[in-house]
Amino acid sequence: MMDLPPINRVLHGDCLEILPALPPNSVDLVFADPPYNLQLRGELWRPELSRVVGVDHEWDRFSSLTEYDDFTRKWLSECQRCLKDSGTLWVIGSYHNIFRIGAIMQELGFWILNDVIWIKHNPLPNLRGTRFCNAHETLIWAKKSDNDKKYTFHYQALKAGNDDRQMRSDWYFPICSGGERQTRNGRTAHPTQKPEGLLRRIINATSNPGDVILDPFCGTGTTAAVAKSLNRSYITMDKDEGYVGLAEKRLAAVSPALLNEPMSLIESRRPKVPFIHLVETGAVPPGTILRLKSKELVEATVHGDATISAKGHRGSIHKVGALCLGTPTCNGWINWYYTDQISRESKLLDCLRSLPSNETKPNNSAFD
Repeated sequence: MMDLPPINRVLHGDCLEILPALPPNSVDLVFADPPYNLQLRGELWRPELSRVVGVDHEWDRFSSLTEYDDFTRKWLSECQRCLKDSGTLWVIGSYHNIFRIGAIMQELGFWILNDVIWIKHNPLPNLRGTRFCNAHETLIWAKKSDNDKKYTFHYQALKAGNDDRQMRSDWYFPICSGGERQTRNGRTAHPTQKPEGLLRRIINATSNPGDVILDPFCGTGTTAAVAKSLNRSYITMDKDEGYVGLAEKRLAAVSPALLNEPMSLIESRRPKVPFIHLVETGAVPPGTILRLKSKELVEATVHGDATISAKGHRGSIHKVGALCLGTPTCNGWINWYYTDQISRESKLLDCLRSLPSNETKPNNSAFD
């Protein structure tokens, strides 16, 4: 048994062999994206006769549901042992596996706090036309046991970043694409890579700077990369040596300082999105300086939890704006300016909520 956890390293090996060596009560947060046990029966082809690449990797193959359940019970038990009493666990999956995982979590004594639905803006279509298009995945958030009353949840910060509304359990993010998508030999490296915005919300909401984040299924290192960028430590592992190499290379390029550099917008912009969405997707990265529409120069700094701070105040773009202006209320969207990184012009935050006319609009009620 090791005395200290292997912090900030990508370990090469099977999680069932590595996790038992980690010290008990040493981890603040677990995010797990386990194999889905998703094996396509037969080949799928697009209308233009290009083959759909499904999940047919060795790490996702199990001989039976019994074998998959046994695997699930083992890694969950080890994560439960490693978690601090105040720690929580997130696990994500599809309809192929998430219900089995949830049942096993309850059998092991985890106490489920929420199930969260990740709704995908741009899901892959159902090419056979025989089922509904799968446009979401389910996350389960749970604490170690019902006996553990204290756990990290930044309710007020989430609410402030969500235009002073409670953060709901339906989250809108596009599937991972663009420069964020890791590649190997010119091809997609991992078929189920998660978007960084999703991990930013989870890590910001349920951990603190300096905490240790455990991801037993590293893949291309998304959890570790986001943890590092948010000043958290990480423990992660994968039995695929190629994924370990990709994750190490990705992590070498990440530092908190990069958060203050301009990041390109992605397709997730939509009308009436909460401010936290702009921060998580990189439209307004932490460290951005905002300027208030006022007679005197008032500047505010954007923080990673989507609050802003100015003149000794910290909170939502609306409340801080009102306090700085000395008014009862303030619509932050039309009173705070940001600097466009391309034109270098000052623009109102409200400009970032515009939506290209050819993009499908999600139901706005999701943000009410």
